[in-house]
Amino acid sequence: MRAIWKGAVAFGLVNVPVKLYAATGEHEVPLHQVHKKDGGRIRYRKVCSIEDEPVEYSEIAKGYETDDGQLVVLTDEDLDQLPLATEREIEVIEFVPADQVDPILLAKTYYLEPDRTAAKPYALLREALTSTDRMAVVKVALRQRESMAVLRVRDDVICLQTLLWPDEVREADFPILDQDVTVRPQELAMASSLVESLASDFDPSGFEDRYRAALEQVIEAKVSSGRTQAVPQKEEVGEGGQAAGEVVDLLAALQRSVEKARGGGGAQADEAPAAEEKPEKKAPARRSRSKAGDDDGEADEKPARRSTSTRSRAKKADDEKPADDKAADEKPARTRRKRAS
Repeated sequence: MRAIWKGAVAFGLVNVPVKLYAATGEHEVPLHQVHKKDGGRIRYRKVCSIEDEPVEYSEIAKGYETDDGQLVVLTDEDLDQLPLATEREIEVIEFVPADQVDPILLAKTYYLEPDRTAAKPYALLREALTSTDRMAVVKVALRQRESMAVLRVRDDVICLQTLLWPDEVREADFPILDQDVTVRPQELAMASSLVESLASDFDPSGFEDRYRAALEQVIEAKVSSGRTQAVPQKEEVGEGGQAAGEVVDLLAALQRSVEKARGGGGAQADEAPAAEEKPEKKAPARRSRSKAGDDDGEADEKPARRSTSTRSRAKKADDEKPADDKAADEKPARTRRKRAS
């Protein structure tokens, strides 16, 4: 086990350096939310409800909303100024009879391990609690929160068990319990007989989590029958919840765009004449002007690099060409009519 806290138990003039270990741990089958289609893990991002943008951890603070709708923002600096007198000390306040501690107050349990130099005072406190059948009520600060707790003995180990504050226990307010109910002696005798028939010494090892066992059987059946799939490649999520792979793809796309803008300008210019040569296919009558057409194609490339005024003059010259072509097409027609006569 790994110690989660280091400090000392202080009662009277005795100081016992100890380490704190979590005494319990829930056993659950680890299930993740995945996409049914491809098995990808479902990720959660911290998004601002106003800007609808991911928020970095360094920009997150705690907030308290008042009854009249006002918001109080608490920063880490505000929380660091709060007094925690028992930050590294388990302060014993009093020793109380064990049966006076209501089990509903009991919360999480921790083991206390003494330092090598504190074995004797640790054993002294343990034996004192056992012989007097009492618990030590203490105050301790865990995870930046002060808690009330008790020290009790389990086997040879002193346990620290945190308690709920009194105002954290809800009152049981059920009006039906105030009604007068008459229990007949025969009914009480039968109930007592049933209790005696099921009486036993408590042994928690005789119980098991049947749901977890059944779930593990379902998983094992799928594995043994081959109904599995490869785990999708994990993506490292960076700041703002954006996957690292997306950033790399974006940088690669930008790099290609820069290279295309720097060295691909000539290629774009070469593609331009191909688009401008399409109108020439509509004028098959220009048999004897193929050379001139080639010259025109070269001339069409140049205006793409000239100024706006130069392009407008070139366009005007192109507009005048159809009239000349029309005259050239009409001339062979007049010659044919003259020969026919």
